[in-house]
Amino acid sequence: MATETLTSNTGAGGAAGRTGRRILLDNGALSALIVLMVAMSLLSGDFLTTQNLLNVGVQAAVTAILAFGVTFVIVSAGIDLSVGSVAALSATVLAWTATSEGVPVWLAVILAVATGIACGLVNGALISYGKLPPFIATLAMLSVGRGLSLVISQGSPIAFPDSVSVLGDTLGGRLPVPVLVMIAMGLVTALILSRTYIGRSMYAIGGNEEAARLSGLRVKRQKLAIYALSGLFAAVAGIVLASRLVSAQPQAAQGYELDAIAAVVIGGASLAGGVGKASGTLIGALILAVLRNGLNLLSVSAFWQQVVIGVVIALAVLLDTLRRRAGVSPASAASPSGTPGRFRPTGQLAVAAVCVAAVVGAVSFLNPGSSGTTTRVGMSLSTLNNPFFVQMKAGAQAEAKAAGIDLTVTDAQNDASQQANQLQNFTSSGVKSVIVNPVDSDAVGPAVRAANKADTPVIAADRGVNKATTATLVASDNAAGGRLAARTLADRLGGTGRIVILQGTAGTSASRERGAGFAEGLKAYPGIEIVAKQPADFDRTKGLDVMTNLLQAHPGITGVFAENDEMALGAVKALGAKAGRSVAVVGFDGTPDGLKAVAAGTLYASIAQQPRELGAIAVRNAVKAARGEKIDAMVKVPVKVVTKNNVAAFSS
Repeated sequence: MATETLTSNTGAGGAAGRTGRRILLDNGALSALIVLMVAMSLLSGDFLTTQNLLNVGVQAAVTAILAFGVTFVIVSAGIDLSVGSVAALSATVLAWTATSEGVPVWLAVILAVATGIACGLVNGALISYGKLPPFIATLAMLSVGRGLSLVISQGSPIAFPDSVSVLGDTLGGRLPVPVLVMIAMGLVTALILSRTYIGRSMYAIGGNEEAARLSGLRVKRQKLAIYALSGLFAAVAGIVLASRLVSAQPQAAQGYELDAIAAVVIGGASLAGGVGKASGTLIGALILAVLRNGLNLLSVSAFWQQVVIGVVIALAVLLDTLRRRAGVSPASAASPSGTPGRFRPTGQLAVAAVCVAAVVGAVSFLNPGSSGTTTRVGMSLSTLNNPFFVQMKAGAQAEAKAAGIDLTVTDAQNDASQQANQLQNFTSSGVKSVIVNPVDSDAVGPAVRAANKADTPVIAADRGVNKATTATLVASDNAAGGRLAARTLADRLGGTGRIVILQGTAGTSASRERGAGFAEGLKAYPGIEIVAKQPADFDRTKGLDVMTNLLQAHPGITGVFAENDEMALGAVKALGAKAGRSVAVVGFDGTPDGLKAVAAGTLYASIAQQPRELGAIAVRNAVKAARGEKIDAMVKVPVKVVTKNNVAAFSS
């Protein structure tokens, strides 16, 4: 009897073990996620904590919700590049109708969701009835959605209703609501795919659209519903994202469509259609979130982070290609009634293991390790795709090295949500203080308030933080710089002339403040007429293109004000021989390339902010705050006009 009982228990345990192994072998993405989490926990002692794992869930939520909607599209052999823009548009509609138009919040939410569905229906109609390729149709909607978001908001963030912002909070101060929404939307996705007629239709259309049509499926109508679902999920994601940032950002969710597609493919779906499931998509989103979170904690360079994540996406697509070449049919991989294909599960696990090994190896190689100092400081910059912030970073790193400080610098890529994630990671990893150069002063508020609760001092650099406490603000006065630029340009033109303004990225505080300061300063010169204002996103190439176009409509201009040196240099290129002669160009920032143009005479002046000094002062104050020393509430870095007469002093 004892022997029989022992045998029975052993059999039960063996069956459970075999079941566990089979689950892992049949789900390469799940195996990769588990191995990746183990590796990250070994590489960083800050990773495997309750608070950090909750951070990972919150950071995966928006991508996962978008990806659930994209799963429907990819399973049906389509693609949707518009979900990021639709998310931003839906959130903007909600905030605008509820705040500016006085619409009841519940109705504003319905209008926001309806906006997402409408965008999806337009996509579906263009694809089904207009015969446009999904790539082209949704690419067009990407542009339309983003443009409408900017038109409605006039390029500025709109405060989000408090009653909806609870979606970005926590329940009981612990459980994040975005994670609950993500789980709920995942369950809805799984239910639709496995238990509904339209779900089965998706697999049939993705497997063979012509066969589905011949079998009696109304493919065109089904595609309308599929893209409408994608738009609905995008609207929900946009509302959750705006709730986290307590504001609707017209530039929010840029590039999220690529993350969503990557999550779906990493989770095992096939870009050829017919394959995909909700659980795989969730795992794919979690893998991306774990990677970003872990790379932040490991102090991996912001530039290398993009490389590592790109490698993961490429390897995931390679896995999909190998699976299809091995002869796995859509039904055999992930459809509800599939049978095993010729591409063995052990092969999937092997490829997943290679992917994780490559990432962990890269992380181990790129991780500079701790310097052994007790003072760790985190720094989140709005973007490193701009010489001004590259200079700020260089100044901060030089100061940190001189002081023996362990400084981690991250790149928010002009994404307020990504910056919020980075600040969360810094706070949970136990840094002594944080420096933040906000993408948007309002949107960064909730993340800074979380740091306040954790007693982590925050230093604001270049731009202030609204509705949160910072130890100090180290900045130049952008508005004062704008006024200075107006006076400089007006003096050069003798108080009369026709000018154009190249604006920065719509919605950023720097663009708003510099533009407002310039407009205020120009009031003293009624003889100067502004003939055109156009955004060029702080980018040199866009500055060149926009200036070229404006010259066609306004060939007689005599002056240009660009809200940064990069756009000013693009304008100089477009003006050619006119620059510095018949047309005076004034930039902003005092970057190395800008100063060279001033010395050459093609750029009349630049409002120099001394970014290296700004970065160094920010680190200096961060160290003082970490040690509990008293610091000033505001530290001003002098702003100066640089012309050909004094440029040598700044270039040295």
